Parts: sequence; C-alpha cells; structure tokens
Amino acid sequence: MASDTDTATPEPAPRPLGSPTLSSRIATALGRLFPRAVRKAPPQATGAADSPSLLRRRRSVDRSHSPLTRRILLLNLIPVALLTLGAVYLSDYEEELIDTELASLLVQGEMVAAGIGEVAVVGGETTVNRMDADAARQLLTRLVRPTGVRARLFSETGELLGDSAMLNEVGRIHVVPLPPPEMPVATIETETKFGDRISDWIARQLSRVDHYPEYIDKPVPTLRDFPEAASALRGFNASAVRSAGDGRLMLSAAVPVQRYKQVLGALLLTRDNRAIAASLREVRYDMLTIAAAALGITVLLSLYLAGTITQPIVRLARAADEVRLARESRPEIPDLGKRGDEIGDLNDALRSMTEALWLRINTIESFAADVAHELKNPLTSLRSAIEMAGHPNLDAERRAKLMDIVMDDINRLNRLISDISDASRLDAELMRGEVRPVELDRLLRDMVHHYAVTANQKSGVEVEYRVAANPPFVAHGHDGRYGQVFRNVIDNAISFAPKGSRILIELSREPRNGPFVVTIDDEGSGIPEDNLESIFQRFYSERPVEHFGQHSGLGLSICRQIVETYGGTIAATNRRGPDGQVLGARFTVRLPSASGRK
Repeated sequence: MASDTDTATPEPAPRPLGSPTLSSRIATALGRLFPRAVRKAPPQATGAADSPSLLRRRRSVDRSHSPLTRRILLLNLIPVALLTLGAVYLSDYEEELIDTELASLLVQGEMVAAGIGEVAVVGGETTVNRMDADAARQLLTRLVRPTGVRARLFSETGELLGDSAMLNEVGRIHVVPLPPPEMPVATIETETKFGDRISDWIARQLSRVDHYPEYIDKPVPTLRDFPEAASALRGFNASAVRSAGDGRLMLSAAVPVQRYKQVLGALLLTRDNRAIAASLREVRYDMLTIAAAALGITVLLSLYLAGTITQPIVRLARAADEVRLARESRPEIPDLGKRGDEIGDLNDALRSMTEALWLRINTIESFAADVAHELKNPLTSLRSAIEMAGHPNLDAERRAKLMDIVMDDINRLNRLISDISDASRLDAELMRGEVRPVELDRLLRDMVHHYAVTANQKSGVEVEYRVAANPPFVAHGHDGRYGQVFRNVIDNAISFAPKGSRILIELSREPRNGPFVVTIDDEGSGIPEDNLESIFQRFYSERPVEHFGQHSGLGLSICRQIVETYGGTIAATNRRGPDGQVLGARFTVRLPSASGRK
C-alpha cells in the first residue's frame, strides 16, 4: 500500500511577545524564595574607616542568614530544579507518545479497512467493485466499537457512510446526527483527584494546544473538514492532530479502503489524548516525587555542608576580631587543626600568625623598655656633669674634666642611638636582603688582614687566621651581614684580650658536607658560666673599666639575629686547660653551605 507524509499538523506557532518566558518565571520564583539574595549596593563611605563596633554590627545584624549558606544551597538546588523542569516539560516524550498513537491508529485502520475490503465489497477481480454500505456499517461496529476509537467511513465520492459515535438501539449504524457528549466542568473536577487536577493544570499551562488547528465536530462532516481523509481517497495513509475546545488533542488517522488496488472509500479513525495525558501525568508524578525527595536530601546535605564551612569561619573571624581588639588580655584562636582540611590549614596558619604577632609585640615592648633604660643612664650622667660644670666657682681643671665626661656621654649616646637604629631596621633589611653564595675564606682573610694591622696598633693584640678544611668555602647568606657578624665578634674579643695576647680565627667544616664552622678564640678572662647565653641578649654589657661606655650591648644580639636568619647558629664557650683553668673565650659560628641549600 502506498504511503504519504501528508499531515494536518502545522509548524509550532511563535510565542507571543507579551507572554512571560520560563526564565522570567524562574527569576520571579527565586526572588520570592530568596528575597535577600540580591542586595542593593551599599553607599560609598565618605568618612573614616569602619569602626570595630560597626564591623561587629554588620556581622551580627546584616548577616542574619549566611550568604555562603545561601550560595551553597542555591547551587545545589540547581540540579534539582533542572530535574523538576524536566518533569514538567516532557514535550519530546509527549511527541513520541503522539507519534506512537498515530502509528497505532494507522495500523488499526489498515486492519479494519482490510476487513471491510474483503467482506463488505461486492464485485470481483475483473468486474467493477462497489462497497456494500450496510455490511460495512455492521463490520465497522463490530471491529471498532470495543477499541474506544471513533470511526467514520467515507465513500469514494466523499459521502459519509457511517459514524461509530451514532448507534441505534440494536447496534446498527445510521446517519442521524447527535450533539457531541459533554460533561459539566464541576462534575469533572469533583470526580478528579487533587493531584490529577494539579497535573492537569500544569499540563494546560505547558500545553501546545494553540499550535494545532481547531477540531470542529460537525453533524455532517465533509472531506474539507478532514484533509487526511481526502488523502486516503487518493490512496495514501495520512494523520493529523487537532485541538479540541476543552484543551484536549484529537488524533486522527485515515487509510484507504480498497479491493484489488481500487480505492472504494476512506476510513477515518479518531481518538483523543486522554491516555497520553494519563501517561504523562504518571511520569510527571513519579519524577516530581523523586525531585521532592532529592530536594529534601539536597537541602539537608547543603545545610550540613554549609554548617561545616561557615561555622568554623565565623568562629575564626570572631576570634580574629577579639585578638585585634584585645588590650590587656591575650585571646587565642580556637584550635580546629584536627579537621584535616583547608579550614584546618587556615586555622593552623592563623594560630601561627597570632603567636608570631604576640611574640613580635612582646619583643617590641621589651626593646622599647630596654632602650628607655639604656638611654636614661648616659642622660643622667650628662645632666649631672652639665649642672656641675655650670657652677661659677668651679676651677678650670675640674671644668675640663667635666666637659670630657660630657663628650664621652654624648659619644656614648651617639653610638647607642646608632646601634638601636641598626637593630630596629635589621628585621626589614634581612627580609629584603638578597641571598647569594659567600666566599668565607676570602671574607675572613680580608678581615684578618685588616685587624692584623689595626688591632696590633691600638691594643697590641695579634690576630691570626687558620684554615682546617678543604675548599670550596661557599656559604649560604650575605657577605655584608656575615662581615658584620665577624667584626662584632672580633671587636668583642679584642676588648677582652690582654695586651700582647693572640686571637685565633679558624675556618673548618663538619663532616659529610655539613655547615662551615668559624671559631674565634681569645686569651682573655673568659665568660662567667651563668652568662654564656645572656651575652646574646640585647643591651647586655659586662666589660673592663677601660672600655666602659664604648659598647651598647647590642652587637652580639645582632650577630645572633643575622646568623639565625640565614639558618646558622652562634654560641659562646670557655676554653680550659688540662687543669680546668680558663684560657679564654671561644665563639663558634656555624653557617650553612650553599651546596646544601640547592
């Protein structure tokens, strides 16, 4: 049998410009669910920075609902929303059901048409065939009535021979037109379940009924009312989809009734989409049930996830505010390091930063107190000397001695202020200072060559240098800072060394490419055992009387700070003879190797 693609289904009509789109509906719904999600930009501040109390009010009042929680919840709800939209919009599935139903009607129509062609046609293969209308009506009633499909039979001239919707009391078909059956809307809504009414409402909102031509059920239809029937009379199968006035879709399929390839009539089968709507309703109900369950689980898991993220962050923020606003107390950052995630890493970093800040604050306070104390002594001496020198009866010799004291105190203040300035800038300079390989052997040889002349002339002390390791002698650090360390240590040794003694500087290295070791030995009186560590503290100074006021007590402290910055160590010990007698002091400086830093 010939087939045809002719159909009465038109192309989808364009959406009116004035109707609300899906995006606008979703935006409206989200605006109702999250009224605080979109905020107006705060006005630009015209005054000073926000005060601590204002910051606290913002965190406690403006953030009554966590923005991070809302974002996590909103992002996790997007897949559920897509699932819900997929449950609502089943247009592709509906089209497949319509195509399947039309194909089923065509198959059913071909079977009924074949039966009519075999039973209700009078004539033979060599004679003219004609359709027996009465037999065709009886056969049409028996074959179509149990299926619930409305059948119309047209003759080859386009005359309506029978309609299965119009039956007499004995089951025979006649052509007396009757009005189509209608049920009151109230009766339908009463008999329909609440869930079905919601589903029907959604289906009506999403229905594309207006995309199809209108279905008009005339008492006496013609071929003009059903173009697919006219196609069937030409020998082609055809189908069409129309829109009924109550929102239903009417599906129709027409097939030719023929005998020996002679078309004798057209059979039109019509069925509404109630079965399709019921199938869509069941699918929507199942998918919406799954979406509701997924929504509940997603909300609970999102709240739990947001709580595990936002609550620790809020605790850390509050603790940071307490640390920033602390005056007398010393609040601590809560310990969340056991979490083992990024928030735990953030907590560890904040705790370490806080400890470093407290240590730096304590160091600054201690340094300020020490500076005030050290400056007070020479200022007191200077004030007393000036007051005594101002007496009119003071003789010239005593006034000259007092002026010498004044100059000594001024020089002492100058050295003290210079050392304090160097110490205060040392941290920043060490952080910004360039790190490069340092030739220790060359640095020490140049320094010893300088001291071999100056130390012998000023103090009568001989400075010697010895190498007890094999080259290369490349250390990790900065040559200028290392030179400052060695100068401070050598100057300290010269101040304690007696006249005619010797200072020995030795360069060696620990085994297995370990750090370099520089020892500086003198032949002085040594260091008290209780002060071997105290001498590296700031403003510690215990020197012979002839060197009083010539040192600020910051030199060894600066040396330790420099060496430890580059990863080395510095320590002081006493050299002893076989009988335990102190032979002098020894300073040991260990510096990292440049090769060990690669």
